[in-house]
Amino acid sequence: MSQYPKITLHNGKEQPVLRFHPWIFSGAIKLIDTSLNDGDVVEIYSAKQQFLGMAHYQKGSISARIISFSKQAINIDFWTKKIEKAFQFRQFLNLTNSPQTNVYRLIFGEGDGIPGLILDFYNGHIVLQAHSIGIHKSRYDIAEALRKIYGTQLLSVYDKSSETLPSNYASTIQNQFLFGDCNQELIVLENGVNFYIDFIHGQKTGFFIDQRDNRALLGSYSKGKRVLNTFSYTGGFSMYAAKNNCDVIHSVDSSASAIELCNNNAKLNKINNHQGFAVDTFDYLKDQGKNYDIIILDPPAFAKSRDVSHNAVIGYKRLNQMALQNIKKGGILFTFSCSGVIDKKLFYNTVTAAAIESRKNLKLLHTLSQPADHVITPNFPEGEYLKGLVFYVD
Repeated sequence: MSQYPKITLHNGKEQPVLRFHPWIFSGAIKLIDTSLNDGDVVEIYSAKQQFLGMAHYQKGSISARIISFSKQAINIDFWTKKIEKAFQFRQFLNLTNSPQTNVYRLIFGEGDGIPGLILDFYNGHIVLQAHSIGIHKSRYDIAEALRKIYGTQLLSVYDKSSETLPSNYASTIQNQFLFGDCNQELIVLENGVNFYIDFIHGQKTGFFIDQRDNRALLGSYSKGKRVLNTFSYTGGFSMYAAKNNCDVIHSVDSSASAIELCNNNAKLNKINNHQGFAVDTFDYLKDQGKNYDIIILDPPAFAKSRDVSHNAVIGYKRLNQMALQNIKKGGILFTFSCSGVIDKKLFYNTVTAAAIESRKNLKLLHTLSQPADHVITPNFPEGEYLKGLVFYVD
């Protein structure tokens, strides 16, 4: 007899799972144990009682997220093996022992075979974000697995899940250290550039690690240029431009606390050609965003569901149009979308429409995505969320 409850699928609904897609939608479920609670581990079976996988159950459109396609106990040993495999991949990427970089994503949910889990490594400190209740209920086992893998290199594990879980569950928990502490100012190194990290109060897990490679690319274009970084947050792109000898770099973000951190990062890197503006990006582009050689547009997700994707397209078009109207002839536009429901083709077409209305001729220099530690796999294409385009503006 199995130690876990069972979910049985309707006939034919096993096909995506047999292709190793990890999501079970509510409409695919034929039989379910009525005593199941959110976060319980379940076994998934086809209508013909073929075992398909181990999953976390949670009421909703996506009712189960598969964490293993083989039958096994879900315990500390399971989490250790899973996370060790992800760690070895980061070793292959030369991220775990780099003299130039000590910040990286260790676990990227479905890409690493653990739906609902984000683990970010910040110079000895790991921030855990659970996007499913099952992952959150396993947080202490995950923290113990991390201690086994990292040993004395691990200084703390901080659970920052209250903002990423359903509100009825999130109201019963609080963000906290699962192991260790961080009682001093935390500084990380990315490609030789220093950044202050505030993972307790900052956005997401404290830093946007997914732009690491794209920031380095910006740096290669920045020498002698007048650069504008919009939606700058703590100044990731800004510091790279300055460290690569841009003429001037302006950072714009609506958050005064983000601009304060951005200015502090400039001081940390001994940069004296940086200025931050706590103002709405659209207002800045309208009133002051003129005569830049390079403009970076890296907004938060304009759409998190398909219901509002049309409004997001309108927003992206307006934003890119304003930037193109202001950028110098011969300038470079770095433009991004992190909205998962806006695919690459739609984003490209949206920027193209903005160029036509701005009467600008664009030459495509680069098509960008997320770095390899934000793993994209063929069986889960939804994991490719970051889209970037770099254009020469003629």
